[in-house]
Amino acid sequence: MAADEPAVRRREAARVLLLDAADRVLLFHGFDPAEPARTWWFTPGGGLEPGEDGRTAALRELAEETGLTGVELGPVVAVDLAEFCYDGERYRQHQSFYLARTTGAGPAELDSSGSPADERAQLSEARWWTTDQLRRTAEQVYPERLAELLDLVLSQGPPVPPVRL
Repeated sequence: MAADEPAVRRREAARVLLLDAADRVLLFHGFDPAEPARTWWFTPGGGLEPGEDGRTAALRELAEETGLTGVELGPVVAVDLAEFCYDGERYRQHQSFYLARTTGAGPAELDSSGSPADERAQLSEARWWTTDQLRRTAEQVYPERLAELLDLVLSQGPPVPPVRL
């Protein structure tokens, strides 16, 4: 690493593939505060806090970002190593993707007021996506193979062991 390059922040993260009754997945649209024109869609979730396990972090993040509590979290269906820059910092993030479903016939009512204000300010939209919409979009979606993963989960059930993205 060159002297002028920022250090890489390593962290563990838990993400949630939250499906509704119509098999649509919830994604958030966000941007990098250091590069506001760079936007992408991503699953709910975030970094583990000290002493926290992945399942606990996934449920905490889901509650903060959506207002949904009492969600039954399923198994880890995928794991990933994401390397990215965000707000001028470099990250190397090991992340696990948990499967979960909303209850009820329609999409859940979302409330992000439990998220820190700086995180809420960087989210512009929440949307439920079908796998077909994911395959057709020209917008950046993370994880990049999300449509393929959802096709697998919906057609064959949760993979054992989890898929490596």
